[in-house]
Amino acid sequence: MGRRQAIYYGEILRCLRIPIKYPVAASPFCRTIETAQLAFGSGNVQVDPFWVEIYRLSENLPSTDRQRIPNYLQLVLESKPEEGRNNIIIAHSFPEGISLGQIPNLGTVIVKPRGIGCGYEVVSRLSLSDLSKLGS
Repeated sequence: MGRRQAIYYGEILRCLRIPIKYPVAASPFCRTIETAQLAFGSGNVQVDPFWVEIYRLSENLPSTDRQRIPNYLQLVLESKPEEGRNNIIIAHSFPEGISLGQIPNLGTVIVKPRGIGCGYEVVSRLSLSDLSKLGS
């Protein structure tokens, strides 16, 4: 079921004509890499080790890491993509109380970056079912 859902996810975004900036970023976990490759094609995915750092925030980390990781995440979420494109990140839920929080399986969080130092806005949180309804 998961593989078919990943393929379907990519199909929905193509059907909606969402302009995507390639390569798509993926967490280095096997499941997220596979999901990204099934949805967007193997040649359109770049593994980004930073997304494991987010996952590690649920562990007992040194205070320097507890500051560095969220600060970098803030920069990522505030960074505007190139004009007419959308950054896609295939990762996993965030630990409770951290940034975007829990994200359901193949859920999508739409973030509107306001620019470095200006924050970002969470525009919507969509399940795969919600997203598919937009495409029909």
